[in-house]
Amino acid sequence: MRHVLRPVIAVLVLGGLAYFGYWYVTRPAEPVVLNGYIEGNMLYLAAPISGPLRDLAVAAGDRVDAGDALFALDESIIDAQAAQAQAAVDAAQAQLDDAREGQRPAELAVLSARRDGAQATYDEAQTELQRVRELVERGTMAQARLDQAQAAADTANAALAQISRELEAAQLGARRGQIAAAEANVTQAQAARAEVEARRAQLRPEAPAAGRIDDVYFQTGEWVSANQPVIALLPDNAVHIRFFVPEPTLPLYAPGTEVTFTCDGCREPMTATITSVSAEPEFTPPVIYSRDSRGKLVFAVEAAPEHPSGLAPGQPVDVLALGQTIERQEHADSHWDPLSWLESLIPPEPSAPEEQ
Repeated sequence: MRHVLRPVIAVLVLGGLAYFGYWYVTRPAEPVVLNGYIEGNMLYLAAPISGPLRDLAVAAGDRVDAGDALFALDESIIDAQAAQAQAAVDAAQAQLDDAREGQRPAELAVLSARRDGAQATYDEAQTELQRVRELVERGTMAQARLDQAQAAADTANAALAQISRELEAAQLGARRGQIAAAEANVTQAQAARAEVEARRAQLRPEAPAAGRIDDVYFQTGEWVSANQPVIALLPDNAVHIRFFVPEPTLPLYAPGTEVTFTCDGCREPMTATITSVSAEPEFTPPVIYSRDSRGKLVFAVEAAPEHPSGLAPGQPVDVLALGQTIERQEHADSHWDPLSWLESLIPPEPSAPEEQ
């Protein structure tokens, strides 16, 4: 019985070895992958002024678009400063308008009356001068009286000219220098008002880019100190892949080259474009090393994913090594048949003895 089982066991063992060898030769080749992980540059959004948190429009994990409202601090102090700045603008504008228009109508009326009085005095002096001149010419009045009349006429003429110039100046308005100073005061007041409005906008910041809210550090009603982050935002354009390349294949990974990677939870392979390559080698970081790679020198490579939405910092990724393809290796001898080979291992049955 044992003589019968031994050949059978030997055939089964050899058959198993043959099947394993056939599977090993024809199995699909494993792709060569490079280990890495996702990194992100977080934005910490804060307000430059202290105050209570009045409104919170987002929560951790929310998606936001550029321009979306995030949070707002109390604006009571800013409202008071804005009212003060607006009052300063109104006052400066009123001064400028007054400088451009000249003196008030009542003041112009006073000057006009003074001019009319000066005109009357001048006319009277001219009449008296004419009368005295005729009398002097007749010889009935002395020359000294004519000189007095002439001096009075000249004085009246000078007074009339002076008041006329004052009235013209009052009607023209302020001088150019005064108007320029008033215009500068208006500009300064408007700039102060714009500064207050800019501070108001900083109390209710908007999302600078599309991304995901990573964390919220305060609740509505809590006091927020100046420049203390309220929200951590991870923009989509700040997410990148960091993986490590062995020195022999480094020339393949130039900036601008496209690579393919996979990650846990990714439904299908994704693509990324290399943005930078480290100039100095390093040992494989402990966060990703294995027994086979922990002692190797590698170069850090960063790449920007084509679709970064949904990728989280710290998430491990596998980058398909460049120059590698996933193909099934065919056996060199396409005519080799394992079944025929197994049949050849079975010993032939002994022939029956010939009858005498």
